[in-house]
Amino acid sequence: VQLQASGGGLVQTGGSLRLSCAASGRTYASYAMGWFRQAPGEEREFVAAMRSSGSGIFVADSVKGRFSISGDNAKSTVYLQMNSLKSEDTAVYYCAFRTPRARGMASSMFYDETSYDSWGRGTLVTVSS
Repeated sequence: VQLQASGGGLVQTGGSLRLSCAASGRTYASYAMGWFRQAPGEEREFVAAMRSSGSGIFVADSVKGRFSISGDNAKSTVYLQMNSLKSEDTAVYYCAFRTPRARGMASSMFYDETSYDSWGRGTLVTVSS
C-alpha cells in the first residue's frame, strides 16, 4: 500500500487546515489508518486514528476538541481536520496504514506507531503567531 499525504502548509494561529491521505495499491475491505506528527527535535507522536468502518475513532488528548479524523472508504482516503491551530501543532504530519489481521486490532494499538505497516512521506504544517 502506498500513501500520499497532502494539505499541509503555513497557517496563522487559530486557523484551520485539512490534511488528506490517499491509499493506493492493494485494496482491503477493512483497515486502519492514522495520523502521527513529529515536531523538530521531538519524537513522533500519535494524533488520531480510525477503523475504516468508522467503528473506532481515537484522538490524542492534546488535540481533542480541535482535530477530527474521518474517512472515505470509496476513495481509500482519510482526512484530518485541524481547527484552532496552535504554534505547538507545527510538525510534519504522517499518515499510516495497517493491513487487516485475523486477530483484529485492540484499541491500544491504534496509538502505537509500530502497529502500522505503511507510512506516507509526511506533510509539513507550520503554524505562525
